[in-house]
Amino acid sequence: MGDDSLTLTIFQSIVGSLGICGNGLVCLVIAKVPFMHTLTNAFIFNQALIDLFGSLLIVLTSLVPIPDPLPSGTSGVLLCRLWVSGYFNWALFVSSTFNLVALTLERYLAIVFPFRYRALGTRKNAIVTILAVWLSAFMFTSYGVFIRYHEAGQCRQKLVAHPEALGVAVFVVTYLLPVTIMLVVYVRIAVVLKKGAARIQPGPEAAGPSTGQAPEGPGESLMRARRNTFKTLLIVCVAFTVCWTPNEVAFLLFNLGVAVDLTSPLFFVTVAMVSTNSCLNPVIYAMKYKQFRKAMTKFFGRKDTTGENSTVATVSIGTYQ
Repeated sequence: MGDDSLTLTIFQSIVGSLGICGNGLVCLVIAKVPFMHTLTNAFIFNQALIDLFGSLLIVLTSLVPIPDPLPSGTSGVLLCRLWVSGYFNWALFVSSTFNLVALTLERYLAIVFPFRYRALGTRKNAIVTILAVWLSAFMFTSYGVFIRYHEAGQCRQKLVAHPEALGVAVFVVTYLLPVTIMLVVYVRIAVVLKKGAARIQPGPEAAGPSTGQAPEGPGESLMRARRNTFKTLLIVCVAFTVCWTPNEVAFLLFNLGVAVDLTSPLFFVTVAMVSTNSCLNPVIYAMKYKQFRKAMTKFFGRKDTTGENSTVATVSIGTYQ
């Protein structure tokens, strides 16, 4: 167990450090490059900010030892309820999940109901939604603060009256419901994008005289931008599902009374997968999100020689999509 714990600590420290660098870069690029100031990117910025704080906490909880015994008085109580309980880590993980759902629904509204999106897709509504993501996550996970108590220098946990019900509720709210919503919504978006692409596909007569290819109009540029954003965010959601499923299922089984060894190497693997998720998104953006790649080029002062996505950026800003 000792070797496994040490391996997990080293792994989390590395992953957390990568997450700090990667998500910090995403925040800087979106904040500093003007054409990244869209509603979709506001939610991506919030996702990166949450994961940045989450990565920082992963590093701190891995490297900073917990005093044993805990100090007496108020400091010991706060340390027990807020730090030893893992409250901030858990709240940030749930915030990340809720923000992914908000980001998915923002894309759904923009693509499936574009006219309604023009009325609802305002900066004020985006700010309210982002604040709601943070508040709801921190409020929902606050139960962990109240079931912990400080006694004789130790942080102990109260017995919960119905742990099975609590375990199922946590599983449904933090995993099953978000994943179901994202799955249904992305299927719907994919259908709409496919129909839209068929409607605006140019005919042979639109081909250019010298290239034999049709020049790309505004509608096609917008559709291409939407498809790229859709694919990027779909990969983000798939990565989230893959990284979180084993750990969520393990805790659900544990709360249902199934004998799950929370100190086994297999469980440590599920924890490592959760930690990995915090640093994956920047890699996905860099590899798949064309607008972000263009923004990174501008951020680092390099000349964009590809011409890629210049039209996409303009269309995206003009329509907040």
